[in-house]
Amino acid sequence: MTIPSSTALFTDHYELTMLASALRDGTAERRCVFEVFARHLPDGRRYGVVAGTERLIRALENFRFTEAELDRLGKSGVVDDNTLRWLADYRFRGDVDGYPEGELYFPGSPILAVEGTFAEAVVLETITLSILNHDSAIASAAARMVSAANGRRMIEMGSRRAHEEAGVASARAAYLAGFTATSNLEAGRRYGIPTAGTSAHAFVLLHDDEEAAFRSQVTTLGRQTTLLVDTYDITAGIERAVRVAGPELGAVRIDSGDLGVLARQAREQLDTLGARNTKIVVSGDLDEFAIAALRAEPVDAYGVGTAVVTGSGAPTAGMVYKLVEVDERPVAKRSSHKESKGGRKAALRRHKPTGTAIEEVVYRAAGPRPERGEHDRDLQIPLIRGGQRVSGLPTLEESRERLRRGLVSVPWEGLKLSHGEPVIPTVFIT
Repeated sequence: MTIPSSTALFTDHYELTMLASALRDGTAERRCVFEVFARHLPDGRRYGVVAGTERLIRALENFRFTEAELDRLGKSGVVDDNTLRWLADYRFRGDVDGYPEGELYFPGSPILAVEGTFAEAVVLETITLSILNHDSAIASAAARMVSAANGRRMIEMGSRRAHEEAGVASARAAYLAGFTATSNLEAGRRYGIPTAGTSAHAFVLLHDDEEAAFRSQVTTLGRQTTLLVDTYDITAGIERAVRVAGPELGAVRIDSGDLGVLARQAREQLDTLGARNTKIVVSGDLDEFAIAALRAEPVDAYGVGTAVVTGSGAPTAGMVYKLVEVDERPVAKRSSHKESKGGRKAALRRHKPTGTAIEEVVYRAAGPRPERGEHDRDLQIPLIRGGQRVSGLPTLEESRERLRRGLVSVPWEGLKLSHGEPVIPTVFIT
């Protein structure tokens, strides 16, 4: 996918103000390092999940200022002619290192390091944060839902609750986190994510009666389709669904009511009707807490919409993009409650011999490297060199597997949904 360049979407006014001033005073070409990190996790979360890295790399590869955009900037007086000339030739030619997608992160983790001249790096703050903050928030929430589902099928169905492009990005982030499929066909086309879905209540209401709607769907899609049985009366709906499709009916979906009670009743009725292999799919305002509450019920799959595409109460990961080094000299912000730590940093995660993670060690990249134990693992990888993506970066499927392994390494208390501190402490070595 080619990401279109648009200053209105991907650059903030104040970034161009800094650029223009730096070009005028001669500091624009100073070699700088900006880092992306989160000062804290959303309230009650025990870990975060890095997502959006591949989308960001694509965005940086295609980050350009078109003639029309430059013309508008000039006419509106946002920048001067010197800055317009510089923007006309803009290409990011720097280096980027970072945590790969699917990696866990914690407060202070150096998730991304962007190195280049001040001028070429400063204009990337908005695009970098908008992608990483959104996708990481979705993936972090989705990972909690996947853990709560305990291996059951998960379908992302939230496109109607998001901006059209955010819906596609959310489907990708949810799939990275372990969701099985998405209802978003564009996400399927763009990223190769499996798609799934069934009819809505409107299809049942369209027909003269429920049985006619079921018969139409089964005739078109086959007996393995999923029939929505709660438009009128669930008990009658299940009876009609099995009468139309037979005991080979693929699944029934319940979208309202007390899902636990209804799932138990549906399972008993399906078994009585001989449809023992018919699955039960539930949907309707589910989040990780509702999914966990249904764990003991005979539910085979969950359809999740609003909660996943809005980060389940945490729609942003709260990451920031801060200058930490100028011409190899550490610089740091000291504002109250918004302090940063100077100097480019690297990180490794320590593990017990059993594979359980115990701490994240963050250290100055230019300083002494901490002693590396047998089970420790470096966290950052090269992403971009000289403005070009590094070959062999992880695929979406490999990132899914990285996260799966990462969650296995989390101490058991880190997977609880109750409020608590980050499960793996971050240790800074200066």
